[in-house]
Amino acid sequence: MPERIKLTEKLLREAEPTPGRDYQIFDTELRGFAVCIYRGGGRAFTIDYRHAGRQRRMTFGRWPEWSVAAARERAKELRREIDAGGDPLAQRAAVRDAPRITDLIERYTAEHLPKLAERSAADQRSVLAKMVAPVWGRKLVTEITPTDVDKLLTQVAEGRARPHKAKPNNRARKLQGSKPTPVRANRVGEIIRKMFTLAVQWGWCADNPAQRFHRRTETPRERFLSKDEIARLAVALDAAEDRRAADIIRLCMLTGARLGEVRQARFEQFNLEHLSWSKPPTMTKQRRAHRVPISDETAAIVRQRQLLVPRGAPWLFPGDTPGQPVQEVRRFWRQIQKQCELPDVRIHDLRHTFASLLVSGGASLEMIGKLLGHSQMQTTLRYAHLMDSPLRAGVDAVASAFRPKPRLVHDGGEPGDRKSA
Repeated sequence: MPERIKLTEKLLREAEPTPGRDYQIFDTELRGFAVCIYRGGGRAFTIDYRHAGRQRRMTFGRWPEWSVAAARERAKELRREIDAGGDPLAQRAAVRDAPRITDLIERYTAEHLPKLAERSAADQRSVLAKMVAPVWGRKLVTEITPTDVDKLLTQVAEGRARPHKAKPNNRARKLQGSKPTPVRANRVGEIIRKMFTLAVQWGWCADNPAQRFHRRTETPRERFLSKDEIARLAVALDAAEDRRAADIIRLCMLTGARLGEVRQARFEQFNLEHLSWSKPPTMTKQRRAHRVPISDETAAIVRQRQLLVPRGAPWLFPGDTPGQPVQEVRRFWRQIQKQCELPDVRIHDLRHTFASLLVSGGASLEMIGKLLGHSQMQTTLRYAHLMDSPLRAGVDAVASAFRPKPRLVHDGGEPGDRKSA
């Protein structure tokens, strides 16, 4: 028969541990409420109960961190929960074993990221490791709320201090300050939303806290090279000593392809007889095969590379590391920027320029989307405003037809007084 006595602070202070075993002192006022005296001298409050025919014991607080009065009130709450059919010990175990954000990131990384392009997957791993895990890592998946999502994305949008490229040291980092990154916040929000969508599918949470995250306003970058800038760029590329890098930039301009697609291009992908380039799904951003026609100038570059590249090498532009394509052309591009006075032009802007030239040539948005490999028409619509120029000629033609024809106006003199021209 267990010992029963009203638990008090004095009783707990005076209770002596028994060598070799632990023992309990049950409270006379509340059924199941007890204090356990450990053989080492420690004391903790417990509650014994039965659930589904099983005897259960739950430890919920240590003395003196918990007073007897506080422990008794907590025991009353647990007793009410037990009498209502609950099992506090099982609920604690469920919380302890419930998936946390670190578990979600691990599964998302293992199961979803391999389906993405290598660059996209690497970027998402970096986002999750540097921005999400440090803030939410130990939280339960079910604990994240829309407020938590908004708070995190606000921090991302505010940016962080970044070192100047010319002086990457701590002092320069402090002097430059933070750079707002609203677009980055939107991308992080999309990653979190996708991750929680999968969590709902896996049964780890009931709803998606990032489903309607606040999206910051994005102003698409629109930088198109003028005819004069294109001419300066062409002259600089023709005179460049690094023919490999120059041909990479030239192909970006001639095909509208992304830099990564050009860097990883293989000879086997080009059909010089039919003038086409077939990009495999592993090389494109949309993860789909993309076949595009190429110009005679592009074919001439491919033929020239066949003469320059060692026999047996599959890459159009082999890198310095054996068996790998060229990895870095940014340093070369910075030199071209200075030489051509194009400080604000990125390599990716050549792709936009390619599209703008297509528009000026009368190409439709559907044709532009196919040439650029867009999987969604919305992406191509960013070039819609450029079509104003070719359309304006038609509008002017209508205005010209509607404009009244000029009339010959005579002066007020007699017909005989008119002077001949």
